[in-house]
Amino acid sequence: MANIIYGMFNVARTALITQQKAIDVTANNIANVNTEGYSRQRVTLEQNEPVYYEGGTLGTGVQANRVIQRIYDRFVNQQLAESESDLGRWDAQLETLEKAELMFDETSGYGLNDALSEFWNSWQELSNNPDGYTERATLIADTQNLTDVFNHLSADLTQVQSDSDASIAEAVEEINTLASEIADLNLKIAEVEAGGLHSANDFRDQRELKLQELSALIDVDSFEDADGYLTITTANGNTLVDRTNSWELTTHTVDGFEDVYWVSGTGTEENITEAIDNGKLKGWIEARDTIIPGYLEDLDDLAAGIISAVNGLHAAGTDLTGTTGTASGLNFFTGADASDIEINTNIADDPNLIAAASTSEAIPGGSENAVAIAELQNDMLMGGGTATFDDFYNSLASNVGNDVYQAEVNSDHQTTVNQQLATYQQEVSGVSLDEEMVDLIQFQSAYEAAAKLVTTVDEMLEKLINMV
Repeated sequence: MANIIYGMFNVARTALITQQKAIDVTANNIANVNTEGYSRQRVTLEQNEPVYYEGGTLGTGVQANRVIQRIYDRFVNQQLAESESDLGRWDAQLETLEKAELMFDETSGYGLNDALSEFWNSWQELSNNPDGYTERATLIADTQNLTDVFNHLSADLTQVQSDSDASIAEAVEEINTLASEIADLNLKIAEVEAGGLHSANDFRDQRELKLQELSALIDVDSFEDADGYLTITTANGNTLVDRTNSWELTTHTVDGFEDVYWVSGTGTEENITEAIDNGKLKGWIEARDTIIPGYLEDLDDLAAGIISAVNGLHAAGTDLTGTTGTASGLNFFTGADASDIEINTNIADDPNLIAAASTSEAIPGGSENAVAIAELQNDMLMGGGTATFDDFYNSLASNVGNDVYQAEVNSDHQTTVNQQLATYQQEVSGVSLDEEMVDLIQFQSAYEAAAKLVTTVDEMLEKLINMV
């Protein structure tokens, strides 16, 4: 009889311990309901080993599996990491292109379109009064405004490139930090899970979150080995994390900008810039090396076309002193592209040097050359003879707007995909307060029942002792 009573004591004791553990895990879930990256945990309840006696078997209560289960979906987490990489690319590209778009804003009245219009109008006004000082001074002022807009637009676009370049260097440092932290978490997970008796759920959640942050910066491949170590490589196969070791990326200046290099264990370096296909690094690299240079090239072509066309006519004209361009060799513009286009300082200092007349006119105050230069606005001199200067610039501004629109569409689409995956991940791994409260009530009731069992068995034992 005493053995049975002591057996009941043991059943009550293990029940108390087990339900207490279940309550603790439930409380931890509730506490982390708003913790980013947290995967809810669950205690697996198992029957104790039964005892055998001549009448059959007798159950000995309940126990909790030592390994606390982490509820997550490996496939969804992998998809989410890939989605983070796609989203990072388009967000970085959109961020850069929106800066560039601001440079082409015409709503303020100080854009290149307005500056070109004022420049051509000034030549037209000069043709109406070719020896007028006011008209000549106005042309010089409008020309200086035009060259300033070209110079600033070129400098601003170059600064956008530099900003992307700085972002690339910062991202490389962040990648190195994340790789090192993941390697440290690999070690912690391996230490906790050695022997298979415990689970490093919290460390695994942290590692998963770090992997997503890393994926947002650069496209990577990852897999977990049988020992629980996460191995991470770049898309072209260079190792970033292997067990408890991490490898670094670095940057070096090539043609004025930072290229990304992978550093091997022996210190040798490999340029992987062109092998980066996704993540924020890809977005910044693509904008810096392809998209923004395309804008600058078109802007330089426009400035060079205006310089060549205006100088060609102006050098053949006659100024108010009666000197022809062929004699003076005086160009209206100096410079070669948008970055350095300027009005000739001699003309800026002396408006009389503007060659408004043609050499065929008998008087220095003629206007044929001014008319010819004003008419350049309507000539098909750009795009291989298919566009005017204004058309060419409007096409450039339109291309910038289209690029921003495409980046925004891709960013919005990928944001939606990311949110859907994150929602599904939360459905699998997230904490539901309603579910946890139901579990808490169940475990609490079971705990109270086990405590009541202890009281009952104690009373039985007391009576048994009294009988003896």
